[in-house]
Amino acid sequence: MIALIIVIVILLLLVFYVIGTYNSLVNLKNKVKDGWAQIDVLLKRRNDLIPNLVETVKGYATHEKTTLDAVIEARNKSVNASTPHEEMAAAGELTNALGRLFALSEAYPDLKANTNFLDLQNNLKETEDKIAYARQFYNDAVMVYKNKLEMFPSNIIAGMFNFKPEEFFEVSEEEKEVPKVQF
Repeated sequence: MIALIIVIVILLLLVFYVIGTYNSLVNLKNKVKDGWAQIDVLLKRRNDLIPNLVETVKGYATHEKTTLDAVIEARNKSVNASTPHEEMAAAGELTNALGRLFALSEAYPDLKANTNFLDLQNNLKETEDKIAYARQFYNDAVMVYKNKLEMFPSNIIAGMFNFKPEEFFEVSEEEKEVPKVQF
């Protein structure tokens, strides 16, 4: 009789552990999704600011078509990205193109003094700062989630319920390079 009670208690503890671990994995996965959703909102805001910025620059730097085309192309890739991986790659390319665009503004004093350009540049800088913070939050959530997926014994529960790891939002090699602008 006592052996049966011990077996039942052990089984109940095991069931509660599985339920607790499963709920913890779901909670962490949802934090990762929430983190990505925040990045997605900020990337959309950045994409919405870019056409106005390009139009402002066009008025001052009409012969810098290559740089402007690169920004427009990178923005279009970002807007049309359909997976988080594609969005991450497009965001890196867009950041690099914007760096070249802002470096270009140094050669045009009238552009640097334009209040519309300065306002757009400040809005974009604020958005970039928010994206950086959101990336950090997202990557922290991914790290905690991945740790839970890989650590024993929660990795057994994760495998049983088919939880999959998420990707970190990493800086691309292109983003690490300093923009090169030639006049």
